[in-house]
Amino acid sequence: MPQIVVFDANALLMPFQFGINIDMDIERLVGEFHGVVPSPILGEIRKCGGRWAKVALSLAKKYEITRTENTGDKAVIEIAEKLNGIVVTNDEELQRKLRLNGIPYIYLRSRHRLEMWNREEIGYIRP
Repeated sequence: MPQIVVFDANALLMPFQFGINIDMDIERLVGEFHGVVPSPILGEIRKCGGRWAKVALSLAKKYEITRTENTGDKAVIEIAEKLNGIVVTNDEELQRKLRLNGIPYIYLRSRHRLEMWNREEIGYIRP
């Protein structure tokens, strides 16, 4: 059964900003996965605009869009808890909230590779 991976807005921008293959890197960390994007994240990307917004929205549509009444970080946390998922984010405040809730997350390290923080271990899982 594939691992559920929940994307926040900046995670969907990472491949274009930093030139990484996000699917390949996530698969390297967790194996087969099913990507989920909380519906409010699409609005966040549209609102921020920027040069990568259009392609980030296109990437988001590759994954399952899941409806929620919450917005922002609350939406991401809700979906991750509900689906027992791992969150992909570079947002330090969201990472803090995820650690407090014991939700594992994947983040960009050194601007070129993804790593994962996992509640089962003290520290980080490194490939």
